[in-house]
Amino acid sequence: MKTSIGPDTLAYPNPIWCVGSYDKEDKPNVMTIAWGGICCSKPAAVTISLRKATYTYGSIMERKAYTISVPSEKYVAEADYFGIASGKNTDKFKDTGLTPTRSEVVDAPYVDEFPLILECKVIHTLEIGLHTQFIGEIMDIKVDQEALNSKNQPMMEKVAPFVFGYGIREYWSLDKVIGQSFNIGKKFSK
Repeated sequence: MKTSIGPDTLAYPNPIWCVGSYDKEDKPNVMTIAWGGICCSKPAAVTISLRKATYTYGSIMERKAYTISVPSEKYVAEADYFGIASGKNTDKFKDTGLTPTRSEVVDAPYVDEFPLILECKVIHTLEIGLHTQFIGEIMDIKVDQEALNSKNQPMMEKVAPFVFGYGIREYWSLDKVIGQSFNIGKKFSK
């Protein structure tokens, strides 16, 4: 039996992504989000949703670009801090000792120490309510060389991303393969 708990944002799990942008003074900033996902395959595009009250919102509106730095598990504390502190009041890169790197593709920085980077150009915005959804065309993806397999694809175990459980306010790691996509379900085909 299921129990109704009412409407909420409990679509488990939520990705942990660190969104990079430059402010008006060209200062690099990064904030952690959990509202995001791939939204189109052609063009390759990803969406993030931010509140207008965030410092990053104004920067992305002005520059029409952002990066997504996917942190590995060993950077869970830094990623959490990026979501707690405001770039308006502090230099998050200086506070954590992480390195902002200027994208050569879009007008935004990324976190150099994180293994997977998506560089995005804003192609649409949508006002939803409390949040604005930014749809970014993925202009390039950068991956640490040691995290690539022989087919030049990121290996999940080397990227070591983690996810967020909104309602329970916990970060969870991903630890093993449980099946091959577009294959394991074929047993139900007739």
